[in-house]
Amino acid sequence: MTPDDLKALVRTVPGFPKPGILFRDITTLIAHGEGLRSSVDALANLANGLGASAVAGIEARGFIFGTALALELGMGFIPLRKPGKLPVATLHEDYALEYGTARLELDPTLVNADERVLLVDDLLATGGTAIAAATLLRRAGAVVDHALFVIDLPELAGRTALEDHGLATHAVMAFDGH
Repeated sequence: MTPDDLKALVRTVPGFPKPGILFRDITTLIAHGEGLRSSVDALANLANGLGASAVAGIEARGFIFGTALALELGMGFIPLRKPGKLPVATLHEDYALEYGTARLELDPTLVNADERVLLVDDLLATGGTAIAAATLLRRAGAVVDHALFVIDLPELAGRTALEDHGLATHAVMAFDGH
């Protein structure tokens, strides 16, 4: 499937979570077998030659694409979790949201020193969550210099924010608006 075919599988919900927003609902893409397979194939094509030895994904939709990509590439998967989900001592990184803060947590024993880790998530908006994820992985000893997304929303400048934090950014598709 082409990127345009995949874009057609993403549902747009106007006015969610607030007026003026065009929410890009990727669950309709995930529910479509061929679309999901093609998305993972496209991510794998983007990952070729990046030299990673593991994939890290951000809870929750990053788990779907990250795990599938890790399997496709024959690599392990490192989950970046919401608070309180891991039964062991964790590293954490707080980051700003539009209305408050959030936190990601990581079991640092899952990362080997100087391991090249590829960061994966479903959607790039402002980049705050991905920056927090990369910061957390780096604190655990990983080398993180690339991030892959299924969707990029270029108008929100997430790519620029990630590049400012040393992350080359690649996406399967982009949507105008936010």
